[in-house]
Amino acid sequence: MGKLFSALAVLSLIWGTSFLFIKLLLTSMDPVLVVFGRCLFGSMILLLIVVLKKKKFQLNTLPWFQLLLVALANNALPWLLISSSETKLTSGMASIINATTPIWTLIIGAFFFSSSLRKNQWIGIIIGFLGIFILSDFRLGDIYSGNVIGILLMTGATLCYGIGSHLSKKYLAHLSVLETSFFTLLFSTGISLIMVLFKTPHSLSTFVNMNTLGPFVGLGVLGSGIAYLLYYYLVKEGSAEFASLVTYLVPVSAIIWGTFLLQEQIHLSMMVGLLIIFSGVYISTIKPKEKSNATFTA
Repeated sequence: MGKLFSALAVLSLIWGTSFLFIKLLLTSMDPVLVVFGRCLFGSMILLLIVVLKKKKFQLNTLPWFQLLLVALANNALPWLLISSSETKLTSGMASIINATTPIWTLIIGAFFFSSSLRKNQWIGIIIGFLGIFILSDFRLGDIYSGNVIGILLMTGATLCYGIGSHLSKKYLAHLSVLETSFFTLLFSTGISLIMVLFKTPHSLSTFVNMNTLGPFVGLGVLGSGIAYLLYYYLVKEGSAEFASLVTYLVPVSAIIWGTFLLQEQIHLSMMVGLLIIFSGVYISTIKPKEKSNATFTA
């Protein structure tokens, strides 16, 4: 378990900075271009690893359709929703909503993957949604405000992550971590390129310059390439639920980066919502103690 928790901690630090890099890139480009760059740089670093390791894949045995589904659910679609949400939200608030991923993972598992939910997990889910409600500082008159729209977009991303983690555990568990990471990112690069060509084809001419190269390297190489090697390792060696716990740690580093580097303000509703979401996640992960059948002799 030591390796799993170490990987979890490193992944949380990497993904905490990803919200910062996304925010920086959005100042000069469309969300779909941010997604394409993230996928491209991520797949490039994994391709380099494949070449250096002289890894040969059995292409005729790979589950191509399942890889495409996971690429959509775990990469292309949630990353587009996250980037779009950060045009409405601060990076810190986006990361807090991202912390509801374990709750969505439980719900998706219960309704679509035959997982059973314990009483404490239902309680945790309810508390988690209460945290989102408080976080949004919701008022009926603000239902179409940018804040609420951003929250809905970010919540959609966490729903995608919940689906993607279960799909990868069910259909891709027999693949190596490198295989899953590389081919899902490769598919995501193609999907995001199609989105760019459909929406803003002219933007490709200004894709990379000195101002965006650094954030793209951080977001793609670290936040996508290296991070997904760690993520699929957690799913493969742990579980979908365990891997989703990374979102429990991400908001701390994301809020710190956003406050000191982007001068984002921390509101009371953010902190209260974060604590309630964390409480819900914690309650939902408590496992009942197994009754011991052992007999003791003097």
